[in-house]
Amino acid sequence: ICWVRSDNKRPCLEFSQLNVKDSFRDLFNPRIEIILMMYTRNNLNCAEPLFEHNNSLNINFNTQKKTVWLIHGYRPMGSIPSWLQNFLRILLNEEDVNIIVVDWNRGATTFIYNRAVKNTRKVAENLSRHIKNLLKHGASLDNFHFIGVSLGAHISGFVGKTFHGQLGRITGLDPAGPKFSGKPSYSRLDYTDAKFVDVIHSDSNGIEYIKCDHQRAVYLFMASLETNCNFISFPCHSYKDYKTSLCVDCDSFNETSCPWLGYQAELLKGVLRERMQGGTLRTTVFLDTSGRYPFCTYYFVLSIIVLDKTMKDGYISFKLLNQFGMTEEPKLYEKNQPFYKLQEVKILAQFLNDVESISSIGLTYFQSSNLQCSTCKYRIQSLMLKSLTYPKRPPLCRYNIALKEKEEVFLNLDTCTPKKT
Repeated sequence: ICWVRSDNKRPCLEFSQLNVKDSFRDLFNPRIEIILMMYTRNNLNCAEPLFEHNNSLNINFNTQKKTVWLIHGYRPMGSIPSWLQNFLRILLNEEDVNIIVVDWNRGATTFIYNRAVKNTRKVAENLSRHIKNLLKHGASLDNFHFIGVSLGAHISGFVGKTFHGQLGRITGLDPAGPKFSGKPSYSRLDYTDAKFVDVIHSDSNGIEYIKCDHQRAVYLFMASLETNCNFISFPCHSYKDYKTSLCVDCDSFNETSCPWLGYQAELLKGVLRERMQGGTLRTTVFLDTSGRYPFCTYYFVLSIIVLDKTMKDGYISFKLLNQFGMTEEPKLYEKNQPFYKLQEVKILAQFLNDVESISSIGLTYFQSSNLQCSTCKYRIQSLMLKSLTYPKRPPLCRYNIALKEKEEVFLNLDTCTPKKT
């Protein structure tokens, strides 16, 4: 990363540029060096030291503003994190904050992973000393937001333990698993390490608070800042339950919306605090993403009440037509629970495009048992389609529907009729 000089013409701090040769040197001469690189909107393109040589606080650091600490992880090849420069730009564009990049590359650049793991404690101790100094200058722990990647997530946790969980927020992005998974809470990042702890973990193995389907937690977090994507997620006991539409109700979590992922997740602190008071200490949620940046997907739930007992062994698929008459095919989270008389069944659907204006819905009924009947009609009392990604949009309904097996029917949807009380 190349930065220009700042206005006062003093040299800008640069992230340690190491390579594989430094990993070889570490085998025989291990070293650790920690550099705190401070950025604000006043010095976006030029990192400055947090403290001056006389231990005075950098004039650009505002103790009344939020301070974001960015901490990278294991760097066996010594390269500069590819996401760093963009992350800085996005954060400062989103909010007027202090940003401190913790450069511990000389300590993370090693072929010996266990050595880097041990160094996380040393980095945390060093940061804790600097934080105590900041507190003397009037800074507040509640204004500190630590964002740690890989081993950086556990460094954040160790700092949080030093201050007895009084940091404002810790965000762990793909926290390192080896040497941490299954360990006691004092040996890894834990939900007690800050007033609000959120973790995006894209690895199916290990401990997760939020789980997604790709190895890209950093970029998902950045996309939540840089785009208009509404990354909603679903509180659920397991990923298996989530995939079978068993966790589409978020009412028990929040009446107005399913929880969302990323920078704005902090707005959920009040809801989570209430859940903790009710005995739910940790909330695990799940979501899937698309395969490319910005990874947006759009969730709908189709709620169906049937009248026909013979439908108990069947299932329904559906698609939507947009205002241009183009078909939008969803990923359906099948097979959901079977139909029973007057029981509401909910089908979760994920679309790659936002179907904002829906002209009609295409329904197809499939009988899964051997009791197939080409002339039979299967009756649905009502169906309701609701956007979960944008819950403020009014739901759409259709009433008294007759379907034949394997025959696709396209139906217009109308505003739902309020239930009689």
